[in-house]
Amino acid sequence: MKFGDIFVAIAIIAIIIAIIIPIPKWSLDIMLAFNISLSLLILLIAMYTEEALSFSIFPSILLITTLLRLSLNISTTRYILLEGDAGSVIKAFGDFVIQGNPVVGFIIFLIIVIVQFLVITKGSERVAEVAARFTLDAMPGKQMAIDADLNSGLINEREARERRVKIQRESDFYGAMDGATKFVKGDAIAGIIITILNICAGFAIGKLSGGLSLGEALQKYTLLTVGDGLVSQIPALLISTATGIVVTRAASDSNLGQDIIGQLFGAEPKVMFIIAGVLIFLGVLGLPTLPLFLLASVFIFLGYKGIKKKDKEKVNIEAEVEEEVVEEIRKPENVMGLLKVEDIELEFGYAIIPLADVNQGGDLLDRVVMIRRQIALELGLVVPIVRLRDNIQLNPNEYVIKIKGVEVSKNELYFDHYLAMDPGTASGNIEGIDTVEPAFGLKAKWVSENEREKAEIFGYTVVDPPSVIATHLTEIIKRNAHELIGRQDVQILIDNVKEEHPALIDELVPKMLSIGEIQKVLANLLKEQISIRDMVTILETLADYAPITRDPDMLTEYVRQKLARYITNKYVENQVLKVITVNSELEGVIMQSITQSEAGTYLSLDPNTTQALINSVAANIQKLTSLGQMPIILTAPIVRLYLKRLTEQISNDFVVLSYNEINSNVEVQSLGMVSI
Repeated sequence: MKFGDIFVAIAIIAIIIAIIIPIPKWSLDIMLAFNISLSLLILLIAMYTEEALSFSIFPSILLITTLLRLSLNISTTRYILLEGDAGSVIKAFGDFVIQGNPVVGFIIFLIIVIVQFLVITKGSERVAEVAARFTLDAMPGKQMAIDADLNSGLINEREARERRVKIQRESDFYGAMDGATKFVKGDAIAGIIITILNICAGFAIGKLSGGLSLGEALQKYTLLTVGDGLVSQIPALLISTATGIVVTRAASDSNLGQDIIGQLFGAEPKVMFIIAGVLIFLGVLGLPTLPLFLLASVFIFLGYKGIKKKDKEKVNIEAEVEEEVVEEIRKPENVMGLLKVEDIELEFGYAIIPLADVNQGGDLLDRVVMIRRQIALELGLVVPIVRLRDNIQLNPNEYVIKIKGVEVSKNELYFDHYLAMDPGTASGNIEGIDTVEPAFGLKAKWVSENEREKAEIFGYTVVDPPSVIATHLTEIIKRNAHELIGRQDVQILIDNVKEEHPALIDELVPKMLSIGEIQKVLANLLKEQISIRDMVTILETLADYAPITRDPDMLTEYVRQKLARYITNKYVENQVLKVITVNSELEGVIMQSITQSEAGTYLSLDPNTTQALINSVAANIQKLTSLGQMPIILTAPIVRLYLKRLTEQISNDFVVLSYNEINSNVEVQSLGMVSI
């Protein structure tokens, strides 16, 4: 191999010299055999090449082999016309391949040339032309993709350089192949012309100077010429076939032989059985049974092998997946995944799984999406993803709602029943299973499909199981909204405001307040069901009062007063607000009991006063509830926060407002007074 380049150069020069200088017949036989061997070698290399660039010298090989065939054609023509003998190889082709019949040989020769020229060569030429065009057109996009991967750090400079070189080589290769296919086309045309010239010239020489009869001349020279044509056209056919294989190779991880076997005979097993059935059917109809039944048995065997292979692959895949899962579990870092706590989880027993299964007609997932949209509109909170899980440890009809991994509520429902609730105006009795509506604690009954229409006629409110879960989940999320908003959520809300109000954010965060302090204010608002959707007003209020105090509770009160229009609209109907007021003396006692500390302010009432206050609040709330009114306590701004915290132990179902949170045009009617 050390002097291989010199040998190749000498060989190419020798091919050119052989066109001019006659070569001995024995060496001509060797060269003809070598031409066939070289063509077969090129064809096999093309078949076992996985990508075109692996055979990048192919365009040059096409030129050299075309030149070799031309040189051999000239040498054999010289001997045919001068001596009437072109060596043992051509004679063997004339005697064995065409059985001494020049007409048959000539027809075979024409068929080979036509197939090579009109089918293989034409198709290869077109494919090479299109491949070259598309490769050139795709170069800018591939270069940009390389630059993008390099800039993003997916590849380093060396890998980028290698990819650019490969793209350039692909462009050069397909461009060269586009031109090299013209060699094959020209070689086919030259073969036809040379054969016709040999026959005509040989007939004339044999008749005029060889003393042969018309039939003898035609027999001898036609036989030699056709033999010569076959010897040259068979390598040409192999080369043109290799050309077609190279230019039609798509992206693959294996060679042509493996692709053909795998993609044709490794197809779906039922395809093999269908083919076998068709062959057997044709045999039954009367076609030759032996070849058809023989082929049918082959396809049945291939189908059986395919089934076995698929079963084996399935077992291997399952084993690999299981092994991967085990390996993943064994990794020490995967323990960290177990520490994640979902913000909201909805777990349900197996009997109500169909409610969440889309394939069984369940629409619970769609309802969860609507819940998130509803709360975003009502409270301005982006609710985290709700995780739906089945839990075999629960009762079949039971579901559990968890916040931060802790159960906050549970309930049972019946998949094939409806929940009928008495809004207070229902009349008549219905049969069903007594229960309590989970969201608002109303007495209700689970009724069957047959009782549903009757319940609606009697005035009951009837809802289906998915609506029960959706309403329950909505109320749980609203009651615990203050726990669901974290610093990252606040950052997202602030970034959203910053797109249109950058000056406000630049002034407030982080110069005046941190993300954590803003998060505490928003959580205070959500805890009392005050919407934070108007973030601009909230943040502007914080920017106004942050220089005065950084106490989140005090800042919350300032924000609530700024949201007076929203609060009024939320709780006031027809410009009349029916409330429970607080005795002015009690308000004074509460104000005097407010204690300031480093951690903030708190209320320090003595136990007797605290108990008397709670009893009075409870009595007044009971009075207002009995009248069908929403329990609302109205008090002084300074007192509101502390009164709300003190009375939270009674219930969270009533509202505490301050005078500054109600518009001045609202008429306030006192239906009771809290006093001690």
